[in-house]
Amino acid sequence: MALRSGTMWEYSQYVRGQQVDEDGDDLLSIDEVSNYIHFKTREHIENAMQDNYGLFMSIDTSPRNGLVSWDEYHNYFLKQNSMPDEYIENHEEKHAGLDKKLRETISRDKASWFEAAHTDPDYLTLDEFLAFRHPESSHATILSLVEELLDKLDRNDDDILNEDEFAQLKVGEAEAGEALLSQGEQERREEFRNLVDANGDGEADKKEIVKYIDPKNPRHAREEAITLVTLADTSHDGKLSLAEVLNKMDLFLGSKMVDTAKSFHDEF
Repeated sequence: MALRSGTMWEYSQYVRGQQVDEDGDDLLSIDEVSNYIHFKTREHIENAMQDNYGLFMSIDTSPRNGLVSWDEYHNYFLKQNSMPDEYIENHEEKHAGLDKKLRETISRDKASWFEAAHTDPDYLTLDEFLAFRHPESSHATILSLVEELLDKLDRNDDDILNEDEFAQLKVGEAEAGEALLSQGEQERREEFRNLVDANGDGEADKKEIVKYIDPKNPRHAREEAITLVTLADTSHDGKLSLAEVLNKMDLFLGSKMVDTAKSFHDEF
């Protein structure tokens, strides 16, 4: 059942069929939306990791050496977009004759490629290929985000965050994260105690920060669920009716609740 078709009956069937409305009351609570987003997130990441190996092996052909070159990937991309073999073999680097949207996609891919290629700019390993195609599924990407957060907030450079470092943002730390900036100091302190400092010792090491940032952490699903319900709940009863969801259809179509893959790729 496709949600994009848009009638209330079709949406009702979609919600019930996908088991979003767990208690069958025709209303979606924050918990129900959160649980479903968390389920879709885990499903997407698991599928991405499984599919990555097969795609990597199918592209790694010239030669088959356990690495994918830019040329191998680029030829695969052009084939997927119905380019004839003659064009693939003889195209100019800038693709002047191609559709503008395709050229823009190629440019974005090339930028993402070089960002993922830590070992060799011309080749990607299996793990790097995962970071290139699905950065939200890559442990290397998560570790990179952890390092960025430490670089911005870890004032004594001990690779550990304490509550004050996490909570007391200084001028110039705006880039530390939109989520942090939307909170006051007390909210950040509560977030550190409840969500970052897993063992409650007053400090967060890299392992704890990895769990905090990991897209599979249920906190991300709950934060998005709260946002969706807050923006769409015009009756202010803390739940969403079918009419309220349909009234904010564009919001939901761009969310992890409906289009998990696109939402992640827009973020990363």
